[in-house]
Amino acid sequence: MASTPLDGEPAPSDGALPARALAGLGTRPFGVYVHVPFCATRCGYCDFNTYTAQELGSAASPESWLEALRIELDLAAAVLGAPPSADTVFVGGGTPSLLGADGLAQVLDAVRSSFGLSSGAEVSTESNPESTSAEFFDGIRAVGYTRVSLGMQSAAAHVLRVLDRTHTPGRPVAAAREARAAGFDHVNLDLIYGTPGETEADLDASLAAVLDADVDHVSAYSLIVEDGTAMARKVRRGELPMPDDDVLAERYERLDAGLAAAGLRWYEVSNWARDDGPARCRHNLGYWDGGDWWGAGPGAHSHVGGVRWWNVKAPARYSALLASGVSPAAGREVLTASEQHTERVMLTARLRTGLPVCELDAAERAAAQTAVGDGLLTDRGDHLVLTDRGRLLADAVVRRILVSDNGR
Repeated sequence: MASTPLDGEPAPSDGALPARALAGLGTRPFGVYVHVPFCATRCGYCDFNTYTAQELGSAASPESWLEALRIELDLAAAVLGAPPSADTVFVGGGTPSLLGADGLAQVLDAVRSSFGLSSGAEVSTESNPESTSAEFFDGIRAVGYTRVSLGMQSAAAHVLRVLDRTHTPGRPVAAAREARAAGFDHVNLDLIYGTPGETEADLDASLAAVLDADVDHVSAYSLIVEDGTAMARKVRRGELPMPDDDVLAERYERLDAGLAAAGLRWYEVSNWARDDGPARCRHNLGYWDGGDWWGAGPGAHSHVGGVRWWNVKAPARYSALLASGVSPAAGREVLTASEQHTERVMLTARLRTGLPVCELDAAERAAAQTAVGDGLLTDRGDHLVLTDRGRLLADAVVRRILVSDNGR
């Protein structure tokens, strides 16, 4: 919906931001995202900026990446001037757990050194169940991590094979229990639904495994076949069928009903938590609520005060730029008021708290009321909240509300 080209405009070599972007810094939630680009193997459905050791060769290593990360975080602190302490830290990837507890400790030390952590900061890391252990969880808990997100995807072995996942079906539940035993109150399991060959029984088994793990957060995403992936090539050759939209909707409803019955309520279209407080991922809420964050690492995206930028993707290029004293940013967008409005509607509409009516102009309010009449939104006076049916059509609901924006 934004008119800015996808490749944006050139980013300043020193990483400088416009004065207006820095004006409200510290009044909004501030997070740090760290992208770890390393994976042991490449999953067939994945189009993230990740690399196996074979793909990287001698061009980059965890050691060179970590050194470059430290430089970027120091650059970030200098660009922001008097940077706020990080309210949240999220280490994602890729497979952060490949760094081991010692490597993740160094990552968090680098964030502390450049930004500091606010009191009660949420510190999360993604982990592949196969590259974790009880000792790993003990180690990262001891250095300050407060939340773990584990990639489960499915409890069915044949579904994992289609996804090219290497972990065994029972390992995510065992890892979640190890994390809880290490003192983590907040543990998430990621699910993917709608994989070709997945049955209702497979989904039910995955749901039962999640509930048996006694986690307080679940993320569930429909399978999307992204261009350029191994799965896309298999679909194109006719080896796998495309996911069916009706099946995806049925799977979502089935998951939502099972999670709700177990006390996990949706707070964003693809995320469920055991309560309305600490169990929710505060870092991701910062994204959806219009907060600021600095994304560090190859390909990482950042946003501060209406300016969004993204780093070069290749780890070797990322490290070389920083070693030479140059920002690794590949491009940026300085969002107009209209574009910021569009993003605000798109993101807050996905939340259980809903879209603030005060954000909408008269034409948008009229369009929203039509969606209320069609059973897609609930009007709660000052907020508009997606109904169960509306969640299945969230993107279409947003497009209806924003239809008047063509004349902005």
